Amino acid sequence: MNQKQTLRPSPTAILNPRCDITFKAIFTQGTEESNLALKDFIESMIQKEVKDLTLQPNEPPVDTSSDMQMTFDVSVEFNDGEKADIEIQNRSEDYDFGERAEIQSARLLNTSAKKGSSWNIEKVYQISVLNFEYNKDDNKTVSWYTMRDKDGGKLSDRLNVIFLDLVKVRRLFGQKNLTKAEKWGMFFSYADDEKKQDYLKDIIKEEKGIMAAEFTVSYMSEEDANWFRENSRFIGQRDYNSGMEAATRRGVEQGLKQGERNNALKNAENLLKLNLLTPEQIAQAVELPLEEVLELKGKVEP
Repeated sequence: MNQKQTLRPSPTAILNPRCDITFKAIFTQGTEESNLALKDFIESMIQKEVKDLTLQPNEPPVDTSSDMQMTFDVSVEFNDGEKADIEIQNRSEDYDFGERAEIQSARLLNTSAKKGSSWNIEKVYQISVLNFEYNKDDNKTVSWYTMRDKDGGKLSDRLNVIFLDLVKVRRLFGQKNLTKAEKWGMFFSYADDEKKQDYLKDIIKEEKGIMAAEFTVSYMSEEDANWFRENSRFIGQRDYNSGMEAATRRGVEQGLKQGERNNALKNAENLLKLNLLTPEQIAQAVELPLEEVLELKGKVEP
C-alpha cells in the first residue's frame, strides 16, 4: 500500500516557531490554547497580569517572496486600554533595528493618541523577539527601553520597547532557574529541534502558557499546508539573502576595479609629468590603453 506523501520531515517534526508566519499563527488561532499562550508570553515580557486582550486587525500572511518587506506582527489591546505589538525578527538588516523599533512604538502610541480626548493615553509596548544579537556589549536576555533623561529619570512610561534576545537565551541552554521570558526564548529556539526535547520538555511542563503554545504548534504541524507555507517563506528569505550577497559581491568587485583604474591613471599622470618614458612605455607599465595615456598626456602638458 502506498504511503501518503507529506512535506513534514518526520511524524514528530514541529514547525519552526522562529518563522514569522508560524510565530504569528501560534498566537492568533482563536482557540483557548492560543489565547492562553499569547497572554502568558506578553505577561512574561511586560511583567504584569493581562486579564483579557483583543487581537487587533493586522496584515494577512504573504505567500510569495516578493512580499518580503511585509511585517508579521501580532497586535493586541488589553482590557485596560494598553496596546502591544509583538513580532519576531530573524535579520538585523543594514539599518539600526533600535531605530525601527522606536518608530514602530511611536506609531502605535500615535494611533492611541488620535483616539483619546486628552493626553492621558495608555501605555504601548513594542515587543520584538530577536533571532540575532542586537547589543553584543550587553548580556541581558531581555532589554527594556523607555524615554528617560540623562540621569535616568522617566518621562511618562507611555512608550516601551522590549527585546527578547534568542542568541543570549541559547547561551543559557541546560541551566535551571530561568525567568519565564527566558523559558519562552528556549521554546522559540528549540521547539523544532528534536535533539533538544529532553531539556525543553521539562521547561514546557513548568509553564502552562508554553505548554499551550507547544500544543498549538504541534496541531499546526499536522497540516501539510503549513509546512508548504513555512518552506516557501524560508525559500523566499534565502533567495533574498542570496540576492543581497551577490549584489554586495558585485559592488565590491566593481569598487576594486574602479580603484585599480584610478591608481593606474594617477601613476600614468605622474610618469608623464616626469617626462622620462614614452607614452607607449607608460601604457605598458600601468596597464592602460595607449589611447587613454595619450589623452591624459594632452591634459597634463602645459
